[in-house]
Amino acid sequence: MTGAAELARAVEEALAFVTGQPGVLEAEVFAAANDALLTRLNYTSHIPSNGVEEPKSTASYGLGIRAAFAGPSGPRIGFGSEPSDLSVAGARRALDRARTSAVADPDFVSLPRPSREPRALVDYHDPALMALDDARLVEAGWKIVGGALRTFTASGKLAALAGDDAGLRRLGLILGGDVTVLLERVAIASTHMPRVQTDESTLITAFATAMVESRGAKGSGAFAGTRLDHFTDEAGVEAAHHAIAAIGGERVPSGEYTVVFGRQPVADLLNNIVVPACTARAFYSERTPFLGQLGRRVASPELTISDHGALPGLVGSKGITCEGLPTGRTDLIKEGVLVGCLSNWYETQRLIKDKALREKLGAAGAEAERALAPRNGFRFGAGGGRQFDAEPGIAASNVIVEGAAPVSLEELLRTVRDGLYVGRIWYTYPINGLRAGDFTCTVVADSYIIRDGRLAAPLKANAIRINENIGKILNSIVGITKDVRGTIVWAADEVVYAPEIAVRGVRVDEIAAFMEELD
Repeated sequence: MTGAAELARAVEEALAFVTGQPGVLEAEVFAAANDALLTRLNYTSHIPSNGVEEPKSTASYGLGIRAAFAGPSGPRIGFGSEPSDLSVAGARRALDRARTSAVADPDFVSLPRPSREPRALVDYHDPALMALDDARLVEAGWKIVGGALRTFTASGKLAALAGDDAGLRRLGLILGGDVTVLLERVAIASTHMPRVQTDESTLITAFATAMVESRGAKGSGAFAGTRLDHFTDEAGVEAAHHAIAAIGGERVPSGEYTVVFGRQPVADLLNNIVVPACTARAFYSERTPFLGQLGRRVASPELTISDHGALPGLVGSKGITCEGLPTGRTDLIKEGVLVGCLSNWYETQRLIKDKALREKLGAAGAEAERALAPRNGFRFGAGGGRQFDAEPGIAASNVIVEGAAPVSLEELLRTVRDGLYVGRIWYTYPINGLRAGDFTCTVVADSYIIRDGRLAAPLKANAIRINENIGKILNSIVGITKDVRGTIVWAADEVVYAPEIAVRGVRVDEIAAFMEELD
């Protein structure tokens, strides 16, 4: 993998070259190297299988250049990139592409300028993950498979159904998923911040889905961390445990229920609905359900949501953004009140100079500037990696969800008394546009019927959909647990440190039995 020192040297040489070219008013050079290592899990008890498939990897590196060029009627802004070449010749080609693509942008103020906030996080990556080889990657995969198999074979419920080892295999015990390691290195410098900054980060995740196929039972498990020595078999153990618990799942009729959303559903709703609605871009384009609501209550006073990219040990933490600015904490909703949004430099400047700022955001002046601190300008690919060939967008890092009076899950279930525990949802998306706040999703696994304050029976997978409005959900919270866990959902850029959240009056629609089979 390309080292941080090599990236830094390339950025320094490229910036010196670019700023000396005719017509360049200001410029920024960003270099990145990403490695993704993956091994797939594929165990089936009744069909020959490998258990852990061969490891795979992808690697990329290159330069990206943003520049403002002098034009006859004002600056023209362009971006260009060059893969697999960190030389000055590569920078020349990237600059040529930036010049060719340059267009007038009346909303452009400048490329990022230094922040008053200091950088908080340095030297936080795991060298063991950076040096991971194929053998240890495969070993990590077998750790997950081993945890699932031990859980299956130790289950009294499965033993009673199977009778013997051969019968256990014939039940159709399945484990699928993957272990993924993401290694990121970046360097950046610009006209306004000429000192080269570098950043290195590592993370390891595991996703597992287990099934007892003959009983139509499914469960899931996951792990997310930043260090190899913290990696455990919990994803496999959890998936197998949930699959066993799902045997004999029951259906429920359509209606309104008090629902306890587990950590994965909380993360999924935030990733697909709440976080996209809390960006400066969403306010500028007027496509957020929180339009004009800064400083107003948009959720239950029980709820606080923040994003913090600079906490040591958290999976989504970074030292700097992909604009060279320090990461930090941005409060989004504080005790039910909307207090801020995620932003990058460009969107902050664009929204602050907008004549309709007060109508769009709900505040202006110093209050608006505090709410729009550019701590989230990242160049993420879908699900990870800091991309040299992309301009900065807006992405969360570590989304932290907190309750005003958090309780244990047992106490929360007693408060709910009768309802549903929803442990995993899928295909969550806004309907009628994000601004309306309406959304839908399918309940696919890890879910239960709550009776008399306890998890009384498994809920059949793919038997219900939730059709609701995010504003109603946020304002109908009746309790939040105190135990949070880093949770990643499919193709998400951020990690959500999610508790379990109870919500009153959630609309649930039964899926017809024949449709359930199709899903």
